[in-house]
Amino acid sequence: MNMFTGIIKGIGHVVKLEKQAETATLTIQSDIVTKLQPALGDSYAINGICLTVTSVQQDQITVDVMPETSRRTNLGRLSIGDRVNLEPALAAQERLDGHFVLGHVDTTATLVQRQLDQNAEVLTFELPATYDDYVVEKGSIAIDGVSLTVTATKQHQFSVSLIPFTLAQTTLADRAIGDAVNIETDILGKYIVAAQRKETHA
Repeated sequence: MNMFTGIIKGIGHVVKLEKQAETATLTIQSDIVTKLQPALGDSYAINGICLTVTSVQQDQITVDVMPETSRRTNLGRLSIGDRVNLEPALAAQERLDGHFVLGHVDTTATLVQRQLDQNAEVLTFELPATYDDYVVEKGSIAIDGVSLTVTATKQHQFSVSLIPFTLAQTTLADRAIGDAVNIETDILGKYIVAAQRKETHA
């Protein structure tokens, strides 16, 4: 199983996108490809989605998107020229700076508010009600692959606070009100909620 940290290593641009029903082939161009020189079969998180590299050409990688991925994520909304967050899979000897991210997106959330708070910007998202139990204040969450701390929660909504560095190094600065983002809730929370539900129904 591949792991990620939610610490974005680079920004890529969509240069080719072939869609057919709920599948797609996506080609991303980025300096990080030239720098890291991925091999065929390597895993990359693209906007937080763990995808397998099927082709490498100079500064470009190509990945295939299956129907399950299209249904749960915002990849179907991408267009040529769009920016995406990139992170290669975590190597065993690497430092873990963010939190454990699997690249298995749970759902999408909608940006409903951007608000300045001195040197930070607070982004508020609306989440499907079925995921309320998985998002807790001061817990971890991955938004388009970016590891962030939840700063506030209320029914069907949560907020995160971003410093200028995070905005500059990720695509979250591009997000406008109404945009959909990929959400991966904390894996530890998933197991806790699942265990509690099993006890309730035992």
